[in-house]
Amino acid sequence: MEPTALAQAQDIAAGLLAQVGADQLQAPTPCAEWNVGQLIDHMVGTQNWARAAIDGVELTDTGDGASADDFRARYADAAAACLAAFQADGALERTVDPGFGEMPAAALLGIATTDTFTHAWDLATALDLDNDLDPELAELLLDNAHRAIPPSFRTEDGSIFRAEQDAPAGANAATRLAAYLGRTV
Repeated sequence: MEPTALAQAQDIAAGLLAQVGADQLQAPTPCAEWNVGQLIDHMVGTQNWARAAIDGVELTDTGDGASADDFRARYADAAAACLAAFQADGALERTVDPGFGEMPAAALLGIATTDTFTHAWDLATALDLDNDLDPELAELLLDNAHRAIPPSFRTEDGSIFRAEQDAPAGANAATRLAAYLGRTV
């Protein structure tokens, strides 16, 4: 996977964030533990987390409270810094520790891209917008998820991933990815 995939996912997320109204921040999302505002906080935090891991620095902005702020600008800034970190010379050849053990930076790129894209799907679904997000990217991420997520990552409490859910017949690729990652679709 290349940083261009992350950029695509970030652009999709930014486009959806542009459509969020203040009156929607308390709305539920497919992530049962988060409302729209909390999901936005997590989306900002994920960009900061991945950038910190690539740069080998301590995470100082977890995204908490982003939705109470100018969350569009906070997301744009965090996403730009994250993408720049992955695009830096030699970044994908590094070994990084994002907080749960060392891994190749290229693997972290896959995690960050999948997280960004899937939470964009969560946001689109929560806002009742079209969630057929970039079918080609969705297929790439679904294929990657099938190879990268072992059964041991699926937990009852969903602390990593919930059990795979059934996607309706004819579901778009983004919805099938969400179901694979444990969303009820």
